[in-house]
Amino acid sequence: MMVPFNNLKAASDELGDQLVSTVERVIKSGWYILGPEVERFEDQFARYLGVRHCVGVASGLDALHLALRAMGIGPGDEVVVPGNTCVPTWLAISQAGALPVVVDPDPATLVLGPERLEEAISERTKALLPVHLYGHPADMTALLELAHRYDLRILEDAAQAHGARWRGLHVGGFGDAAAWSFYPTKNLGALGDGGAVTTNNPEIAQTVRALRNYGESSKYRNEVQGFNSRLDELQAAVLSLKLELLDEWNARRDAIARRYASGLQDGEVELPVVAEGAEHAWHLFVVRSPERDRLQAHLTASGVQTLVHYPIAPYSQAAYPAGSWRGPALPISDRLQNEVLSLPIGPHLSPEQVETVIGSLRAFVPGGGQSASKEE
Repeated sequence: MMVPFNNLKAASDELGDQLVSTVERVIKSGWYILGPEVERFEDQFARYLGVRHCVGVASGLDALHLALRAMGIGPGDEVVVPGNTCVPTWLAISQAGALPVVVDPDPATLVLGPERLEEAISERTKALLPVHLYGHPADMTALLELAHRYDLRILEDAAQAHGARWRGLHVGGFGDAAAWSFYPTKNLGALGDGGAVTTNNPEIAQTVRALRNYGESSKYRNEVQGFNSRLDELQAAVLSLKLELLDEWNARRDAIARRYASGLQDGEVELPVVAEGAEHAWHLFVVRSPERDRLQAHLTASGVQTLVHYPIAPYSQAAYPAGSWRGPALPISDRLQNEVLSLPIGPHLSPEQVETVIGSLRAFVPGGGQSASKEE
């Protein structure tokens, strides 16, 4: 049985005529940019998260970048960020003119914890940028206490955490702002690029609204030098439709994660750890193995598609040479980029496909031996 890593067509098939009628509604409306569909989705997503404001933008990177600017982050400032994240988190800091200050994540949960943060803070540090990586929320209680102590802002990178909760509350409302991506593969994904900034701060929301649309405060009145970063009507309408199914689809992801955890207890791989107080969104189910490349090749040969998130850390990229970031040695992040492997976990994965993944992984023999069944 072939097991694809993502099956976006299955999501569209489940929505069926609802998706078609939604697209037709937008086309027939004649309004395609910053109209009622965007306003509707912004209101729905804000209410879902329990925050006061949501501002739709063109992508997750733009959400991060514009949120930082709206928070007053700019040249000469430093922003503390984890080493094991996707490069857009860093790009947003650089685009704002600030310097990424890099720390290792918690070795168990793989998200930014308070243990290594304090030593990274300097007189130039203005913000913390925790990433709710793979859908696991960062310890926002500890991070908020640290931010308060040092008078720092917090921007949550929630690009992979739609529906995740920390101590019963949705992520996206803990910090000064949060940035979201609606890339098609996300738990809440559009039919193209899209993003949003959520916040309880009306000034941040107002500034992002201006920045996303050329810096306009009203038609043809430009208060600041802005950008063109607008969530379009079609994507907003699709997101409103999919938001109604987000919790159900996340529950399916959670059931798959639980089955993986129960079926892979014999030490074939190191399984994800979920911290007390965290409700994982399971955007990704990431295992670890010192023989990751061999394991991935074995699974590929078995018909199971996997991905690596992420094989090259931002600080190892040519885009970030020495001097373009600050930080100590990063042994945890170094190890992770050679060990992590993401298994299929979409909400449309069938039980038979899940069992195929488990069986294929259990047949892997570490140390270079031949694959064989555990029962043989």
